[in-house]
Amino acid sequence: MGLREALASGKVVVTAEVAPPKGTDLTAFRESLPYLRGRVDAVNVTDFQSAVVRASSLTLCRLLLEEGLDPVLQITGRDRNRIAIQGELLGAAILGIRNVLAITGDHTEIGDHPGAKPVFDLDAVTILQAAQRLNQGRDLAGNPLRGATDFTLGATVTPCYEPLELQVLKMESKIAAGATFFQTQAVYEVEAMRRFREATAHLGDVKVLVGIIPLKSAGMARFMNKNVPGIRVPEELLERMAAAPDPVAAGVKAAGELMAALLAEGLCDGFHLMTLGREDLVPEILAAAGLA
Repeated sequence: MGLREALASGKVVVTAEVAPPKGTDLTAFRESLPYLRGRVDAVNVTDFQSAVVRASSLTLCRLLLEEGLDPVLQITGRDRNRIAIQGELLGAAILGIRNVLAITGDHTEIGDHPGAKPVFDLDAVTILQAAQRLNQGRDLAGNPLRGATDFTLGATVTPCYEPLELQVLKMESKIAAGATFFQTQAVYEVEAMRRFREATAHLGDVKVLVGIIPLKSAGMARFMNKNVPGIRVPEELLERMAAAPDPVAAGVKAAGELMAALLAEGLCDGFHLMTLGREDLVPEILAAAGLA
């Protein structure tokens, strides 16, 4: 069962995320796969995450397919114009990739090539519009295709963003552009998802996968609170991490407890696990959530 079928089935959907290597060595990528296979419904491949040069998302998506995993192609508007984006989407369809996550992208000035010229010809909404047109057999300019794509389209949302109303408006635009599922920025509080689901109750049956980044230390929590927009680690959890003799295990336990609580209240359709290179933690997180 791939992501499309999982979303339609009503089961608790679980996706994970991997980053392509900065280079050609695929050792870490291949070592991560046994921890994901049979445990997640799909695997996102990040697209030049944080504006850092890496191997392309498209390449690793194809490798995931060969390994029997359903890939989600992340594609940003930062580095390509609309011609290149549509061309990459067509190439992905030819390679058998069925899932696309549209992202506007971080500015190049935060990455490892700060002098690179950003493009931003399309943003997340217009990337979705382009992909939806390709699904309908035409390009963004209305020209017919010889063979349409068949993508399941997704986007991102940040439940802890202030003002939340702005995120709801963006979410509405993304749904209108073709998004059928959303993966959220990392969440650490049940109350944040209660508030978010109340604000988005009018949006119908769109699927929401809550982003889970397991904390590895109190320092990591403090860093994210200070530097990552839309992430809020509550003081209670920060203190719990600081007091833990094994912070990584404490972070895994806290993630599992949050996931179980969210499911108990029906506040999400599943989870997007972002383990930041620690894919070996995925089985432990799922077990802690009662989803082993």
